[in-house]
Amino acid sequence: MSEDKIQSSRFDVLDLMDSFIKKILEIRRTLLGVSISGFILAPFAIGLSIFLITHQHFFIVLEREYDFGIALSILLGVVIAISVGWMITGFKQYKTLKSWNKKYQEYQQQKDDIDKKIASQYGLDQD
Repeated sequence: MSEDKIQSSRFDVLDLMDSFIKKILEIRRTLLGVSISGFILAPFAIGLSIFLITHQHFFIVLEREYDFGIALSILLGVVIAISVGWMITGFKQYKTLKSWNKKYQEYQQQKDDIDKKIASQYGLDQD
């Protein structure tokens, strides 16, 4: 492979990586919203389910309406399990986004420093 082709492919890979990172930054807000919903909606669903289970009339419904009571118990258990999973996922995603943002800022700073160094070394204008 000629040296020009190698240089060209390196620039293509770098451009591809930069465009991928920019796309991730664009959807970051959506990911942050998903993470925050895990912090807000999941505890709300767990709290509401626990309130219903501990309510004095819950056991009356279980005794009177046997089939409905079983379905309701299963449904509330599933809501609690899914909400706990959603909360854990939201927390992990938030930590990942926070870490990723820090690493991306470091990458941007290093890239800018290298660009400035190259431009000053070869007397190029920076855009």
